[in-house]
Amino acid sequence: MPRLVLEWRALMKLKGTYIDALPQLVNPDTGRVHTCFNQAVAATGRLSSSDPNLQNIPIRTELGREIRRAFVAERGNVLISADYSQIELRVLAHLSGDDALIGAFTRGEDIHDQTALKVFGPNSGLSKHELRRRAKIINYALLYGKQAFTLAKDIGVSREEAQAFIDAYFAGFPSVRAFIDRLLADARATGVVKTMFGRRRLVPNINNKNGQVRSAAERETSNMPIQGTAADVLKRAMIDVHAALPAVAGGRARMILTVHDELLFEAPREAADETAAAVRELMQSAVTLSVPLTVDVGIGENWKEAKG
Repeated sequence: MPRLVLEWRALMKLKGTYIDALPQLVNPDTGRVHTCFNQAVAATGRLSSSDPNLQNIPIRTELGREIRRAFVAERGNVLISADYSQIELRVLAHLSGDDALIGAFTRGEDIHDQTALKVFGPNSGLSKHELRRRAKIINYALLYGKQAFTLAKDIGVSREEAQAFIDAYFAGFPSVRAFIDRLLADARATGVVKTMFGRRRLVPNINNKNGQVRSAAERETSNMPIQGTAADVLKRAMIDVHAALPAVAGGRARMILTVHDELLFEAPREAADETAAAVRELMQSAVTLSVPLTVDVGIGENWKEAKG
């Protein structure tokens, strides 16, 4: 019964928030759904979306991803999705200067497989799928400053095991630990944390006597330079692509949406490949890091097909 109730609630959420609501928001003059982009809402610097929020269209479940099938290109056109691959981990490699991370990305290796090897060793007894799943959770958990208690719940192990995994991670990527320690020390001295391009965020609670408040500020401090720099990279790419699009495919392609590390374009079907190639090149060259930036590009009649 609890499982059925949870399934029913998930279905009602999809129905009420998206299936019922989105058709009511179609502009009668354009036949399209239009969102508002907010420049100064997300503390990390990402653009956010509202009225409606098109950045929270579900992607985690197969049924949720079907909602994206409703977003279609105009007749004669296709949608092109261009998504930075693991950009936050690449930014971490660049900012920390960790040789193991930089080497893995430079060689084109799967970073989650590398983390699995560093954390669990070659003889863990776990399946390759489970190893990679856990390694992916660990990579992003530490990126967002999660502690052993939260990580233990995420991957289904004891708190002691989770702490051992964290210790093994930092032993395998020692420059990451040193980078985070430097960030925290600088923030405690200045009350400020910055992205790679100098955009600032105040962290006044970094020295708060309340442990919970201080821990939250420490998580913000360790995460902001990474997520904030990734946001800066995407914005630079948007500027470059916007400036170049008039010279691509006869100027008939246009950028229509940004969702986190993804840009979505609409282009004539016959110009899709040309547009996709130009967008990939522009996004990959938006900034220069010590590791390559890679962009996954998909083309489809609707958003789900384009995203893959």
